[in-house]
Amino acid sequence: MNRDIDSMPVPRTTVVGSYPVPEWLKVVPSRPNLQDAITTVIATQELAGIDVVSDGELSRFDPNHPETNGMIESFIRPLAGVYTDFTRTELEGFRRQEGMQFRTQPAGVVRGSIGEGRLQLVEQWNFARPLARHALKVTCTAPYMLAKTLYDTHYRDFQKLVWDISEALKQQVREIDAPVVQLDEANLPGHPKDSEWVHEPFNNLLDSIQGERAMHLCFGNYGGQSIQKGFWRDMMPFLNRLKLNHLILEFARRGYDELPAFRELRPDIALGIGVVDIKDNEIESPELIAERIEHAISVLGAERIQWVHPDCGFWMLQRSIADRKLEALVKGRDLFLGRNTGAK
Repeated sequence: MNRDIDSMPVPRTTVVGSYPVPEWLKVVPSRPNLQDAITTVIATQELAGIDVVSDGELSRFDPNHPETNGMIESFIRPLAGVYTDFTRTELEGFRRQEGMQFRTQPAGVVRGSIGEGRLQLVEQWNFARPLARHALKVTCTAPYMLAKTLYDTHYRDFQKLVWDISEALKQQVREIDAPVVQLDEANLPGHPKDSEWVHEPFNNLLDSIQGERAMHLCFGNYGGQSIQKGFWRDMMPFLNRLKLNHLILEFARRGYDELPAFRELRPDIALGIGVVDIKDNEIESPELIAERIEHAISVLGAERIQWVHPDCGFWMLQRSIADRKLEALVKGRDLFLGRNTGAK
């Protein structure tokens, strides 16, 4: 039976979402193999002691899109109004769009009004939920990041496009009774000017979540590379407008010098800090992880630091590396709690 989130030790351990795809699923991506893979990934996290686990985002795995583990195409391609038979003119138009130089083609071309179409987030949740004993989160790529990967010939209005994607996702997310639903956004931190308006479609989607409302932001993990530049302080007005319970943020790779900026974060938003670097194969020691947690709490207080986790998803690592990083995360958190019993 899933443990209640409120009964878990604080800071709670979780993952951002993705996990290395087991080899047998790559070779034969059948439904039985998918079930076996998700069962294995969830059990690996639970055996390591992770409090809130994920399905490894394996339900969106597509061998034709290994760079992002399906976090874009699996959401975009089923949507009504989106097509993938690109013309040369459409490809050239997309390549002129600002901020997408790392992609050679769009995830899709918008030629009609966006709708949920053949998207199956609810079915994916119902497929994975019986396989977990710990609390199982659902992750959903955010509408801004999805819109950025499209070439739009219908709306010709980026804000309207983002809003309608949020509406399509909302139709599905509101039917999911997961204890945590997490939106993932790896593009907006590099374009903070858009944060002046994009909180509205984000909140439209966040309002539909039944359980704990979470958001993960990072500066990109495309083939192991950070593709956005910026500072957390520039995101603070945006973060303070969001209707959410906690954040899951990248810190281990960037360092912790920006922590003081989060003193300006709204008091009711809990903070999750990345204490495991997913762009490095070296396994962090439990002592190092405990020190990172202790430092964050010394800056922002135990009430603020409610979650600890890797910086981003594990999908690009070898399974042996990801597994050991999971174990180090839990051991480091437990070591911190053993030294600081008053931090609970």
